[in-house]
Amino acid sequence: MSAEILINVTPMETRVALVENGLVQEVAIERARRQGIVGNIYAGKVARVLPGMQAAFVDIGLEKAGFIHVDDIVSTRDGTDRNAAGGDIRQLLREGQKVVVQVIKDPIGSKGARLTTQLSVSSRYLVYMPDVAHIGISQRIEAETERQRLRDELGEALTDVSEEERQGYILRTAAEGAGIEDFRSEIRFLHRMWELIRENVKRASTTACLYEDLPLYLRALRDMVRPGIEKVRIDSREIHLQMVKFAELVNPEMLNLIEHYPGERPLFYLYSVEDEINRALERKVQLKSGGYLVFDQTEAMTTVDVNTGGFVGHRNLEETIFKTNLEAATVIARQLRLRNLGGIIIIDFIDMVEAEHRRQVMRTLEKALEKDRAKTGITTVSELGLVEMTRKRTSESLGQILCQPCPVCEGRGRLKSPETVCYEIMREILRESRAFECEKILVLASQLVIDRLLDEDSAYIADLEEFIRRPIQFRVETLYSQEQYDIIPV
Repeated sequence: MSAEILINVTPMETRVALVENGLVQEVAIERARRQGIVGNIYAGKVARVLPGMQAAFVDIGLEKAGFIHVDDIVSTRDGTDRNAAGGDIRQLLREGQKVVVQVIKDPIGSKGARLTTQLSVSSRYLVYMPDVAHIGISQRIEAETERQRLRDELGEALTDVSEEERQGYILRTAAEGAGIEDFRSEIRFLHRMWELIRENVKRASTTACLYEDLPLYLRALRDMVRPGIEKVRIDSREIHLQMVKFAELVNPEMLNLIEHYPGERPLFYLYSVEDEINRALERKVQLKSGGYLVFDQTEAMTTVDVNTGGFVGHRNLEETIFKTNLEAATVIARQLRLRNLGGIIIIDFIDMVEAEHRRQVMRTLEKALEKDRAKTGITTVSELGLVEMTRKRTSESLGQILCQPCPVCEGRGRLKSPETVCYEIMREILRESRAFECEKILVLASQLVIDRLLDEDSAYIADLEEFIRRPIQFRVETLYSQEQYDIIPV
């Protein structure tokens, strides 16, 4: 499988796309005015403790206070341990208390950042967690022989450090195939980084950012480069030089992958990434067979509906449904990555009679989800035949970054029809005529509504005028939306 990472840099924003076999699989966007803060470490102050939710709000100097649950508190600055406190938030935090926290989820919508006191710093192969007393290995490394080799190699590399620094590591997926010298250099780098953070913690007197994670283009180099990546193309000469320096420091083997793209045609247009981004903002996704998917993202969950559409099959109905669901499973997994949808996801596949077909569709979905860097889990198939799954959400979805709720329908995705608005206007005219003494009634509304009142509903208007014994006049307001109107007694 051929894969490339494309990085488009402008003063306003940085965009990263992962392309596999000519298809865009992931898109990440970071804007200069609204950068992601996952991984950042802050000196914060507890603003409010919520015993009923066993949580607290922490002021970290951002527009919205961060949120921390008791399960995300390992220990506090004064040394209080969660287990010693019996899991009671009031024993761990109090209002006005200073606390050092790390962001594990970006602010999304009206919610502030999600925080933890379990601090960590990352490199290409390792995550160093000083408060954890064990060594873990990424679940994506499945071969037991490789897992044991990595554990042994890391153990050998840690013989050079002090006793307290020998615990608290996670071997990342990228560590597969790495050796002792790779681990030794990263351990030294992580310990230097941690010492700087500790010095910043000692100096911090108010809310402040103590450590910022890497910018998006360097995170892409650290987190997304894996076996199978053939090129990392960047369209900025300045950023290209920064990435080369970073690769020399972290992993010189990546230098052969990094390439500056000097072409006049924009990099994202060359690989049709712009078209894929625009399509990823639509509700409807067409399948090659003729079927289609409908994605609906709400605050509580995301739902995906599978439909056969224009696909009529060749043999029988069950075979048609099976083929549509099989194709949909692969496309859904890709769309979840591309749209960066997280949280609870409900998939409504077309009902299948044969148990073997259901098993194959579920296996196809699970296999397609294995490529996802975000943690996913299929919990169960409900009694109604719905597939319930989760996908770890750490940042806003593509739609939330690039779009805003419609000011006309306020994000409902629906508008009252002109017919409904006309009937509302007639009821309102009747109410106003009874409440106020006036010579006539003036109606201000949009062009569509006025046209209907003077055409299809003209007979109703004539009867209404006769009933209230006053003339009704109409005026088009071009700035009014379909649902807006005003009734003015004159």
